Amino acid sequence: MAETVAQGRERAVDMCSALVRDMLALPVRNVWMDYDDEADVLYISFRKPQRATKTVEVDEDILVRQEGRTVVGVTIMNASTHRGGFRAQCHLGQATK
Repeated sequence: MAETVAQGRERAVDMCSALVRDMLALPVRNVWMDYDDEADVLYISFRKPQRATKTVEVDEDILVRQEGRTVVGVTIMNASTHRGGFRAQCHLGQATK
């Protein structure tokens, strides 16, 4: 059965509401996300433009983008099948090892 406009709106609100706690826990206040469905890659940026000077592969499908020692973005490959659970060895917006 096709989803009604009201059902779609309710689902979108529920999904966004589920993100609130995690989004507020980030040590950054601005987040931009872009999803390339053809490549199945999610790009998350913490500043625009990123101007990353270094990319660190922290997992088979996760790249952390840094400017100096500050994390400015994360790239998640195979995003549609990614289940999370990985904790990077750095704190967003703070110095890394």
